[in-house]
Amino acid sequence: MKDIHRNVRRFLILHLLQSVSQQKKRYVGLTADLRKRLKEHNAGKSPYTAKFKPWRVVVAIRFSDGQKTEAFENYLKSGSGHAFAKRHFWRA
Repeated sequence: MKDIHRNVRRFLILHLLQSVSQQKKRYVGLTADLRKRLKEHNAGKSPYTAKFKPWRVVVAIRFSDGQKTEAFENYLKSGSGHAFAKRHFWRA
């Protein structure tokens, strides 16, 4: 059981958040601990997300390869990635 927990911590989670109060405000980020990170966003600890709190998780994808995680995050922050996310993930 101990080994399972050790392996889980190595995963990175790509998360897409949406503001509950202003649904057009969205955020894409990476973390190893999604619950902790969401609490930080909702506590106002991130300069960008503080003014649009509270936030909710729309999508969370766990990757075991950090390079692939970062590449997908960069894609989602690009023009075609924005279109992809809008089409597949975001609620209006």
